[in-house]
Amino acid sequence: MLAAKRFPVVMVFVLLLAPYVRAQHGASGGEWQAFGADLGSTKYTPLDQINGDNVSDLEIAWRRPALDEYYLSLNPEQRYSTRYMAVPLVMDGVAFIPNGVGLVEAFNPGTGETIWVQKPFGGAEDLPGTVTRGVAYWTDGDDQRILVQRGVYLYALNARTGEVYPSFGDAGRVQLQIESPDAPRYRWGGVPMVVRDAVIIGQAMTDTFVNKEAFRSDVRAFDVRTGALRWVFHTIPQEDEFGNDTWYDGAWSYTGHTPMWALFSADEELGLVYMPLSSSTNDMYGGHRVGDNLFSQSLVAVNAETGERVWHYQTVHHGLWDYDLPAAPILMDITVEDRAIQAVAQITKQGFTFVFDRKTGEPVWEIEERPVPRSKTPGEVTSPTQPFPTKPAPFERLGAVEQNLIDFTPELRAEALEIAGRYVTGPLFTPPSIRGDGPNDTQGTIQLPGSQGGADVQGAAFDPETGYLYIPSITSPFVADIRVGQDSGNLRYIKGTRRWIAGPRGLPLFKPPYGRITAIDMNTGEHVWMVPNGDGPRHHPAIAHLNLGPLGSPGRPAPLLTKTLLFIGEGLTNVFRDRRIPPDMPTEIATNSGGPFFRAYKKESGETVWEVELEAGTSGTPMSYMYEGRQYVVVAIGDSKHSPELVAFALQE
Repeated sequence: MLAAKRFPVVMVFVLLLAPYVRAQHGASGGEWQAFGADLGSTKYTPLDQINGDNVSDLEIAWRRPALDEYYLSLNPEQRYSTRYMAVPLVMDGVAFIPNGVGLVEAFNPGTGETIWVQKPFGGAEDLPGTVTRGVAYWTDGDDQRILVQRGVYLYALNARTGEVYPSFGDAGRVQLQIESPDAPRYRWGGVPMVVRDAVIIGQAMTDTFVNKEAFRSDVRAFDVRTGALRWVFHTIPQEDEFGNDTWYDGAWSYTGHTPMWALFSADEELGLVYMPLSSSTNDMYGGHRVGDNLFSQSLVAVNAETGERVWHYQTVHHGLWDYDLPAAPILMDITVEDRAIQAVAQITKQGFTFVFDRKTGEPVWEIEERPVPRSKTPGEVTSPTQPFPTKPAPFERLGAVEQNLIDFTPELRAEALEIAGRYVTGPLFTPPSIRGDGPNDTQGTIQLPGSQGGADVQGAAFDPETGYLYIPSITSPFVADIRVGQDSGNLRYIKGTRRWIAGPRGLPLFKPPYGRITAIDMNTGEHVWMVPNGDGPRHHPAIAHLNLGPLGSPGRPAPLLTKTLLFIGEGLTNVFRDRRIPPDMPTEIATNSGGPFFRAYKKESGETVWEVELEAGTSGTPMSYMYEGRQYVVVAIGDSKHSPELVAFALQE
């Protein structure tokens, strides 16, 4: 296979501009400055008014619906998503958040009362939209702007009034849609990131799945004042660009996708933006794109001023497992063997934590290229090796292998073996396989972790004071099956049913915990503790008599760190059932199904010190701030049975 697995830094630079807030030390000044607290995505605040001694006294201070009444006055029947995944920013005494249809609302952080709302650009007809994760804030000291992506547009709003800037783009917004009649509609589930005076945007074009030709999902940067395009980074290197030789036979010229669908991180002092990139067309069959396929499934550091690649590392070569880099990389200053390192850590769906010097891209601990199973699919050419970090150890159960199957009782173990026997199984990176139609044919390959992890978009949190990294993850298998391509397309093989898989009697197929939190000391690379997050199926009739402890729920909760506590929920409840979820799989063990509890854990031990049962699971990332001398912890909740809203907790006044 052509393509080096790691490439040295091309250039390292420090631009001598005005000093910037250090992006790896958490939120500051009692505010919440970015989606992940800071540009380094630490999800940390040093606030400690709420602590282990008084957290049990928390009460609900206010609630705020996901859609302000103003919009319902425009259309009383307006519908909006129950998956309210947004996180507010709190800057200069005002909170800002995208609502249930993706428009920005500003509100009082102490009461939840509305200050202003973003008016739909085209009036009531422009009201329908989808929720986004968050907004970005920029100021030069005089001008204060909120940047938000909604649909196919990027908007710049006056933070004081909510009005658009007529001089930004075309009358206040920038068109993000690719100018081609064949281009799919622009979409993205990330959050804009402002670095210096550029706002950086990703995209997540839909993979066609049936054709090898597709559009790339390039990363773009725009001037924060004018909306003018500053630079474009090609996520698939074009002719004469670095990495182009990792695509055989010109596959770079027609292959698409490779989106930056997750979240950015940045170091303003270094002038670097860190981009976790995704998979290329098609993400489970690659016979048409032989090679390692940069920059798919790579962490790429680029110059914030120019978009030029500075360094990169590919975490999966010639990806076939949908092991996208799902979460924002986390910036951290650590000390390893008496050596101070400005580091960046990238968690993955497969349960790894890759750690690099964030200036040069050099691994902090050795990463080994280890042999992995080869594909038996005609035309497929898999990489003979994949990268495995030597430290930290994986935070998830790896491989659909016999020792990982459930063994609560001998009978359940035997039934699990019988179910697994219908599929191709093996260690991590066992390739997808063709689903057969005959009675003795296998039904695809079981992946563990599955294509949704392990870790996912909810990310992790880092404590800059202790050097501990806290990672929520799930143990969730997935069937990676492929089938012969359709007559309407030109791919030899395409995705099959892509189902999650249940085990005996509706229990999980593999051992618990099904949702967990892992704490890792990043100064040593050693695990400190791991605890299940949630009860999971411990009360299932087949195992209730065993009186098991918590087994963990496979939700997607995001963490929040304060000076003394780790706050985390159990993730969304009432997961929507689709064709990928077997009808015999109970909701409480289906991937992305959490529970209604929100908890505080001791950071040093993982011991639960507070919990509250809410009306729905946590759908957004928790955050915290100080307003008028009172600390608040805020999280979004909602599901199909409970209207989405923000819930704010505080100590009694």
